[in-house]
Amino acid sequence: MVRTKAPEDGYTAEPFVPERGGLTALRRAAVECRGCPLHRSATQTVFGAGDTNARVMLVGEQPGDEEDRQGKPFVGPAGHLLDRALEEAGIDPSEAYVTNAVKHFKFTRAEPRKRRIHKAPTLREMTACGPWLAAELAVVEPELIVVLGATAGKALLGSSFRVTQVRGTVLEEEIHGRAERLVPTVHPSSVLRADDREAAYRGLVSDLEVAARTLS
Repeated sequence: MVRTKAPEDGYTAEPFVPERGGLTALRRAAVECRGCPLHRSATQTVFGAGDTNARVMLVGEQPGDEEDRQGKPFVGPAGHLLDRALEEAGIDPSEAYVTNAVKHFKFTRAEPRKRRIHKAPTLREMTACGPWLAAELAVVEPELIVVLGATAGKALLGSSFRVTQVRGTVLEEEIHGRAERLVPTVHPSSVLRADDREAAYRGLVSDLEVAARTLS
């Protein structure tokens, strides 16, 4: 008997990405993605959201616990902090597009029925999800990408990316075949975990102000 290889064993979302259609078609297709094993434990796919014609796209790591339950990106505490920081920096959150490098929540549990603890996706899992991010970029065509944290940076710019070395600067790189401008910064969840939360928050706002000036 020949055993059929499961789609997730291929570690690529490519077969699930529609060749045409806008964000609505992509979002609908992403629900059925089986491009890597992460879909097995997650509640649902969490696709990007926001203005189709957004000038700025913000890319995070992966959905968190609250995002996994609601099916929307950046709706938990980190998302609320990000909205506040964007407004303070001069970027209207309602005019941005927010998404994640990985569309399913990866987590671990210390014990059954205990709180789900975030676990960073592997480079293989980020690469598998890459076709979704490429498709979002092709549809939205943002003028600027704000990279939120090290994992998102590695997904977009490679494994050598270090957010501490380039945060708050404007980079020009080819991403998924497109010439893009990027401003890296920390992920808002790191601000919530910081010992000096106010200083960490001021740093995030300062980086986002660089993005705002780049768009002006």
